[in-house]
Amino acid sequence: MTDWTTAQVQDRLELAADVFAQMPAVKPQSYFNAWPEYFHSFADQVGQEPQMRRPRPSPRQITEAEEAMLWLRWLEKDDAQIVWLRANRKPWKPICWQFGLSRTAATKRWQYGIAIIVWRLNGRVPSRRRSQQFVIENADRLSRKIIL
Repeated sequence: MTDWTTAQVQDRLELAADVFAQMPAVKPQSYFNAWPEYFHSFADQVGQEPQMRRPRPSPRQITEAEEAMLWLRWLEKDDAQIVWLRANRKPWKPICWQFGLSRTAATKRWQYGIAIIVWRLNGRVPSRRRSQQFVIENADRLSRKIIL
């Protein structure tokens, strides 16, 4: 992928959040369970709902998730946290409460964070003198080819 769009970046960050949610919990090294695994007989399982387990993420998914996490270091701390919380599908209201922002300000900072990632993935770094609005509006234009 040479040309990134905001939708692709959002999808990759959401997939990364899903991959990290599927990973097993981190436990202390000495933590273990000495009890044997209990096997249910057929009579025990009658009337119970089946327990479905999602498969563990593949090594490729883990690698892509780690790459997506590294994108967040290009952002300011608060912007990176807002982008990651939205990737985890957290509602806007708790995000606004946590950062003390209005809904429009939080949305603008999220859009700006996604736009910065798109700019950097497409090999460009926006000037600090550029406004947030300019960076957001021109993020998708970077991936389009201009035909004369």
